[in-house]
Amino acid sequence: MPLTLHDNLLTDRGSKYAVSGGPAASRAEALALVKELKRSKKFAKATHNTWAVLLPEGPLKNDDGEAGAGMVIVRMLERAQLTNHVVIVTRWFGGTHLGGDRFRRVQDCVTHYLDQMEA
Repeated sequence: MPLTLHDNLLTDRGSKYAVSGGPAASRAEALALVKELKRSKKFAKATHNTWAVLLPEGPLKNDDGEAGAGMVIVRMLERAQLTNHVVIVTRWFGGTHLGGDRFRRVQDCVTHYLDQMEA
């Protein structure tokens, strides 16, 4: 399964973000892509690897400790009508809590990913 990765996408108060994703037609395929990403030591050590995918049986998401972030990705995938494609937003915590801004950074990452798909 091809995994598309956009690393060092943005930084906010020390936290660094990346976004990745790829085709996933089932829970198993989505989990396999997350596992593939985490084979890289850098991504395995990330603070959060939040992801979501829209499957025929409904949305599937994992906040990975970043409460609410998976739902942000689900809503954006629904808006883009992108099904059977997992999107993973990775964050390395930089020491400063971002509060609600962390959701804006997740949105920025997903927007970048979707824009790159259309390019």
